[in-house]
Amino acid sequence: MTREQFITHVEGTQKAFRRFLVALCCGDSSLADDIAQESYIKAYLSCDSFRNPNKFNAWIFRIGYTTFINHKRSEKIFTDYSEVNDRFSQDETDSQFRYQDLHTALNSLPVKERTSVLLYYMEGYSIKEIAEITGASSDAVKQHLSRGRNHLRGLLSKA
Repeated sequence: MTREQFITHVEGTQKAFRRFLVALCCGDSSLADDIAQESYIKAYLSCDSFRNPNKFNAWIFRIGYTTFINHKRSEKIFTDYSEVNDRFSQDETDSQFRYQDLHTALNSLPVKERTSVLLYYMEGYSIKEIAEITGASSDAVKQHLSRGRNHLRGLLSKA
C-alpha cells in the first residue's frame, strides 16, 4: 500500500474509527484521540505488508481495539483527584453529561461485550467482521452481543 492509498483510506474511515474509540473509551475523547493516533502510527509503519485494501476498515479497527486493550492493561489503578479535576473544562463537562447514563452503562460492561455492541450497533459491522476485528469466534461474538444487550437493558432501565 502506498502512502497516498493509506492517507485515502484513513480519511475515509477517520470519523467512524474515532466514534468507535470514543464510545469504547466511554466518552473520554482525549484517550480515544491518543489511541487513534497510536493506532494510525502502527498501521502506517506496517502498511507495506498490508495487501488487501478492501479490508482496511477491519484492519484499522483491529489495531485500535488491540491498542485499547493494551492501554487498559497498563493503566494506573489509582488516579489523583487533582488529575481528574484538571482534566475537564466546564464547557467539556456540560456536553459530556448528555450521554452520561449510556457511557456509565457501557463502562460497566466487560470489554468484549462493550466492543461487540459498539461495533455491531454503532458501526454496523457483521458478526463475522467483528470476529475478525476482535479475534474471537462468531459464536463468541453472538454471545457477547446477547449478554451486552441484556446488561445494557438492565442498567439503562434503572437510570
